[in-house]
Amino acid sequence: MAVYMHYRGHFKAHQGIDDAKTVHINHALLLETLLPTMLDNLTQRLAKVVKTMRGEARLTETNTADMLREVRLALLEADVALPAVREFIANVKQKALGEEVIASLTPGQALVGVVQRELASLMGADLGPEASQLNFATQPPAIILMAGLQGAGKTTTVGKLAKYLREQKKKKVLTVSADVYRPAAIGQLQTVTAQVGADFFPTATTDKPVDIALAALDYAKRHYHDVLIIDTAGRLGIDEAMMKEISAIHAAVKPIETLFVVDAMLGQDAINTAKAFNDALPLTGIVLTKLDGDARGGAALSVRHITGKPIKFAGTAEKLDGLEAFDPTRMANRILGMGDILALVEEAQKGVDVAAAKDLAHKIKGGGKFDLNDFKAQLGQMKKMGGLSNLMDKLPAQFQQAAGGANMDQAEKQVRRMEGIINSMTAQERAKPELIKASRKRRIATGAGVQVQEVNRMLSQFDQMQSMMKKLKGGGMMKMMRGMKGMMPGMR
Repeated sequence: MAVYMHYRGHFKAHQGIDDAKTVHINHALLLETLLPTMLDNLTQRLAKVVKTMRGEARLTETNTADMLREVRLALLEADVALPAVREFIANVKQKALGEEVIASLTPGQALVGVVQRELASLMGADLGPEASQLNFATQPPAIILMAGLQGAGKTTTVGKLAKYLREQKKKKVLTVSADVYRPAAIGQLQTVTAQVGADFFPTATTDKPVDIALAALDYAKRHYHDVLIIDTAGRLGIDEAMMKEISAIHAAVKPIETLFVVDAMLGQDAINTAKAFNDALPLTGIVLTKLDGDARGGAALSVRHITGKPIKFAGTAEKLDGLEAFDPTRMANRILGMGDILALVEEAQKGVDVAAAKDLAHKIKGGGKFDLNDFKAQLGQMKKMGGLSNLMDKLPAQFQQAAGGANMDQAEKQVRRMEGIINSMTAQERAKPELIKASRKRRIATGAGVQVQEVNRMLSQFDQMQSMMKKLKGGGMMKMMRGMKGMMPGMR
């Protein structure tokens, strides 16, 4: 809710949205997420399709032909492999024709339902929910082998995966680099492993990759590690030497998971790479990296089609927490502009200090006053969750459009300034903002290095926040919810 204040102006200026809607949108904006910009084009094209389908009573061959053409173009433009596109279109056509359109739906909406199911299926939903989970059903340590071309992001992904397994799965993780060719590859893995708090097995460039893997396995057994992640050497292109080496490592340690790391920005070439690795190794899953890049993301749809293996993880940012477990249904929703509310909730759970939130709730409920210290704590929570700029695509399309005019970088800058202004105040001023008159404002502005107008703006935004908090006191929650009706299905 902290974002309400500074964002309200943006939204009203750009879209003329009423206060209630703004509250709802900005409450959602507190939640951190990723933005796979590469899928935007696909999302926009498919949104266009829906618009052409209004007013029809059922899906027929005639009214689906235009739609299917648009979908085909959208997929091809997104660099999805032609065989995958053909199969996808054929499945959609078969399932859509003759499908009754329920009274409450337009044909466009019915069609999006069919496209969504097929899109999810193409990305692996047909393999069942367990397919995208890592398998640990073996005597520890469970060995995970990472394979892929040079520059795909293997080493960074090892660090991200180690962090994920430590924090989410509570596993004791050991990492090792079998890349003895690339300068500083071992040092890079050592650095990222230290950053995430996992254990690292040191090696030298003079060692043989197979010996490295076996020595690390022996060490992991003796020190009771749950998981061993082996980073392998990549090449700029597929070659026999690399394939032989990685096959030898695989044969020596017999990993339970062999993950193929592929750069989502590869486009059409991702298919050839995936096929070569799939032929050489018994892959168990795929990790897509650089989903936050500016390519068109067709690799996400093609690689699974070619290999038949599930996508298990998606790399969504350069930071070491930029890895998310891949869920095909949720990714399909995101591509189609339906948002990913579950992911929003998960991010909130990870980033919010529950104890602090409860304390604030008790304070407000007990008649306590929402002061500038609480306001600063709210801003701190938002920063902790990564700020505003990385969240838009998990929101449903109507919210994204509403927020589209707002400048995220500017909003983030404003948040930092607001923090600076509050830091320039005395403890007494923070606890009793009503004390802040003209002379104090001038002193605070000088201390924070801003104009007095900025201090005034921040205080007026704080007043809005305070009045919202007052409404929450004494059962006012219902009043607030009534003000937000119509924003979500079922809220009346």
